Amino acid sequence: MSSTPPLSQATGYGVIIGLGFLFAFGMMLTTFVLKRYNNELQTSEVFSTAGRTVKSGLVASAVVSSWTWAATLLQSSSVAYNYGVSGPFWYASGATVQVILFATLAIELKRKAPNAHTFLEAIRARYGAVTHGVYIVFGLLTNILVTAMLLTGGSAVVTSLTGVPTAAACFLLPVGVVLYTMFGGIKATFLTDYVHTVMIIIILMIFAFTAYATSDLLGSPGAVYDLLVAAAERHPVEGNAQGSYLTMQSKEGAIFFVINIVGNFGTVFCDNGYYNKAIAASPVHALPGYISGGLSWFAIPWLAATTMGLAAIALETNPAFPTFPARMAAADVSAGLVLPNAAVAMLGSGGAAATLLLIFMAVTSAMSAELIAVSSIFTYDIYQSYINPAATGKKLIYMSHMSCVVFAIIMAGFSTGLYYIGISMGYLYLMMGVIISGAVLPASLTLLWSRQSWAAATFTPPLALVCSLIAWLVTAKREFGELSVIATGSNNPMLAGNVVALLTPLVFSPLLSFVFKTPQYDWQTMHEIRKGDDSDLAAAAHMDPESIPGSEHAVSPAQRQAAEEEEQRKLSRAAKIARTLTIVLTLALLVLWPMPLYGSGYVFSKSFFTGWVTVGIIWLFGTALAVGVYPVWEGRRTSVRTIKAIFKDLTGGQGRVTHGRATVLDTEGEKPGVMNDKKGSITPPEVEVAVSR
Repeated sequence: MSSTPPLSQATGYGVIIGLGFLFAFGMMLTTFVLKRYNNELQTSEVFSTAGRTVKSGLVASAVVSSWTWAATLLQSSSVAYNYGVSGPFWYASGATVQVILFATLAIELKRKAPNAHTFLEAIRARYGAVTHGVYIVFGLLTNILVTAMLLTGGSAVVTSLTGVPTAAACFLLPVGVVLYTMFGGIKATFLTDYVHTVMIIIILMIFAFTAYATSDLLGSPGAVYDLLVAAAERHPVEGNAQGSYLTMQSKEGAIFFVINIVGNFGTVFCDNGYYNKAIAASPVHALPGYISGGLSWFAIPWLAATTMGLAAIALETNPAFPTFPARMAAADVSAGLVLPNAAVAMLGSGGAAATLLLIFMAVTSAMSAELIAVSSIFTYDIYQSYINPAATGKKLIYMSHMSCVVFAIIMAGFSTGLYYIGISMGYLYLMMGVIISGAVLPASLTLLWSRQSWAAATFTPPLALVCSLIAWLVTAKREFGELSVIATGSNNPMLAGNVVALLTPLVFSPLLSFVFKTPQYDWQTMHEIRKGDDSDLAAAAHMDPESIPGSEHAVSPAQRQAAEEEEQRKLSRAAKIARTLTIVLTLALLVLWPMPLYGSGYVFSKSFFTGWVTVGIIWLFGTALAVGVYPVWEGRRTSVRTIKAIFKDLTGGQGRVTHGRATVLDTEGEKPGVMNDKKGSITPPEVEVAVSR
């Protein structure tokens, strides 16, 4: 960008620190309200699973927010800048199908390991400690790579827009996230994800309507189209049909598409954050939550990049563009500066402020999910499994908090180091599949195939990693004669490494399962995973364990068995629906829609481009309804009841819930609670974690 940032350093620090603390304060207030009015205590179970009662609207919102990384907005705009209209579509479709496919795995995890806190616990229950250790490594590698991408991309934008030093941005961005995640646990992720998602959608709508309706520089799809045609005449895109930015037939775009699909399989199927959300979802809401979340997310990178990436190409010859009269440097494109440059060109300092807010929301919401993922792995898969199996709820909460802090500090330092050695967000995005995608197939088969052997599950991921690293580095050395950042970060070496990482397990897993056979697995040990014991926390808070949402004590053994049988019936039905939906939607997004356009080499006409943009805007409105309006409607009853209770409290009535075995009375002496045993303990009406509404 230009040498003088469009915003002051004070603005940068104000957004990073001020908004972070604002969210932390909001989460502290929310935790207090839930405890006082909804009978909720922050136990280890609630911290990591939100009582397993979250409904589809918030699941969808959390999926959208967690999947909206800095890269979702920045990398997608970069590929639009490089390859034209194909880049945004390949990015969106190549990363949507994984979330939709993951719905099948989410259902299977809830069916076969209903009390698990992480997917790694299911692996330990089936294969034992050695295999468990292998997947802990791959799970943590996933979280490290994703968090590094968030911080490198986010800090690059903050520095370019405000002049805040990159190292300072890397260390300050996580501060607020750590605070509100520690106070609220995964519930904080769900609630702040909702707020972040709504703000991201609003800002993207502002960008889209500015570019395609109100801007003096652009102002309509037709004007953008004409400028893209002129840009292709000045510098045609190598490998694109007719050198045009307005075609789906792009050789380099197609290579990126394959890399994108492979890498995102790793970051969904190996990221414990997605399993956390599946575990937290109410059984009947996991499937609709993930399907609607995946489809809602599609519009965000597609429209964001179709707007900002193409606007950057269109406005490069305009004096308003920050790099005028030169084109953007390749390093700046890889660092993710296409979107901020386009925003500044269209909206000046207002565009810079909107971009800063947009990236802050994307970085912090996704990082919150990563913190919960890492804290769950450390707390349940390392600490409780191998260090202190008899850990109390208080000790588990303490370990969850400490692991959040330690991970944030390590990642801030690591990301700063990556900046100083020249590793950008774009490089990490292309490389992530090389490192982690070897674990995708064996991890999935752990829940899907009863005959995968111990040897296959244990040795396939490291063997695939070795093969992918060899393919990546050998291809780079052969093409460039050296192993530099530029050589290893180019498309062909990354393509080789990514494809080998994902496909070699197709050979290793069946082969090792056949050679080293083990008896057919009956899933019983997964069912034996138990919830944490939070009775010490309940006692300290003077609460009856039976009154804690999500507690195993909340119902009698007979009620629990009946509930589990009903849950299994619903999950079996959901599993069948999930398989059908995933096949249909995957074919639609990867084959039926894009391939005819790619194969024909069609160059968009002005009217077709206008229709393309219009569909994207309509889709974003659909996203706003699905993840902005619907969660509020879904939670209307609990929200109204809580607001009424707060009002009664503030006006001198008794609106709070009294814990333990006391009767819950409102100001008229009515009993809104439902008696659930002869001793007088009560469950507040529709008692659920508030986020379930």
